[in-house]
Amino acid sequence: MNLAKISANGQITVPIEIRRQLGLKSGDKILFLQKQNGEIVVSNASAAAIQKAQVAFAGAAEALNVSSEDDIQALVDETRYGKER
Repeated sequence: MNLAKISANGQITVPIEIRRQLGLKSGDKILFLQKQNGEIVVSNASAAAIQKAQVAFAGAAEALNVSSEDDIQALVDETRYGKER
């Protein structure tokens, strides 16, 4: 169990073990999420954003028939210059 004390300004120091587990470094932001049962979960905000983006874009490459760097470049060219792939 890790314990942190809240300062008069509402600040806490996240214990080193927790920072390591969450992959946090100086300047990173942490996210506080409340579950339906009232439990509060703390996570790395950057990692949570990346996971959300991965879920949102799941299947996009297949839908666009993109499977290589050349396909990506062709898609960029088509978007920028109106060139068909």
